[in-house]
Amino acid sequence: MIKNVLLDLDDTLLDFHRAEAEAIRHTLREFGIDPTDETIRLYSKINRSCWEKLERGEYTREEVLHRRFDILFDTLGTSGDSHATQKLYEYRLSLGAYYLDGAEELLCELYGKYRLYLATNGIVNVQSRRIKDSGIGKYFDGIFVSERIGYNKPDKRFFDAAFSEIPDFSLEETVIIGDSLTSDILGGLNAGIKTVFFNPKGYENATSITPHYEIRSLAELPKLLTEI
Repeated sequence: MIKNVLLDLDDTLLDFHRAEAEAIRHTLREFGIDPTDETIRLYSKINRSCWEKLERGEYTREEVLHRRFDILFDTLGTSGDSHATQKLYEYRLSLGAYYLDGAEELLCELYGKYRLYLATNGIVNVQSRRIKDSGIGKYFDGIFVSERIGYNKPDKRFFDAAFSEIPDFSLEETVIIGDSLTSDILGGLNAGIKTVFFNPKGYENATSITPHYEIRSLAELPKLLTEI
């Protein structure tokens, strides 16, 4: 029986793509770069690639935060101060607290039935403000942010640190739900817990990572948890 439910934050509960697009649009405009839809998509692709390198241990967090802008400027054929850009972008991103459809309803449904924990890769200042502004924090028994823990999903050490703060913890009674195969699902498998892949757009899994379960809608989760 499941008692502990770990939930990813970005693009599982809060709409990161919307927050990212708004943040980079405001930031680029501030530095005199036209934030076209194509440029925003380019940044998103670069950003995702950098975070995936962090997950694989190829980049440090500091390298991610600044190299993504260096790569963007280089690709656009322009110059820019990655440190100043990062500072403004981080502030703008922290303002983006938007629930995904069905996310708050899900938390209301699960609250009180399970011990809920937030497990997110990200910057403490950014995630803390988004959690506060969205009001999402009240649903959770614990909030685990990779920058504070010192390790990132899918590193088993991230999960070991989180599990050490969960009373009467048992692997068999724990599950993680998230939208990232390489972060949430691989991390859960590394940690020895059950995994639920949130795949609302039905993307084909082209990796060797196999989740225990897959859902297309957050509304599917409450029933699934009773069956695991």
